[in-house]
Amino acid sequence: MRLFGRSKGQRAGELRSATSADTRHLQEFVASRDGVEAYLEPRTAVTETTVVLVAASGEWTRRRVDGADGASDFAKRNAIPLYDAALVGYPQRMREWTQKRKLAGETGPPGVSGPTI
Repeated sequence: MRLFGRSKGQRAGELRSATSADTRHLQEFVASRDGVEAYLEPRTAVTETTVVLVAASGEWTRRRVDGADGASDFAKRNAIPLYDAALVGYPQRMREWTQKRKLAGETGPPGVSGPTI
């Protein structure tokens, strides 16, 4: 059972690091969409380093990565560009795609099917 976003065995204040499931999800996103770019998001007090992948359509997904080096390695292995989101921001197509989802009543996180809590 998860309480306040923690996984079983995870202590309060402990950040969850990237898992093979995170990497697999990112790889599947790149393989199944055109024009994917990666945007690095820095670690915060509550979240490990993440990468946002944005397809040419504006569809996007976010997952944890093993730091900036992990994001760089992932981008190189998948031959996609990597940008620092804090420096360049996010592409307009991402905001437009998110707005279309909201107007269609889709409120859950992108890439997740079924109800969310």
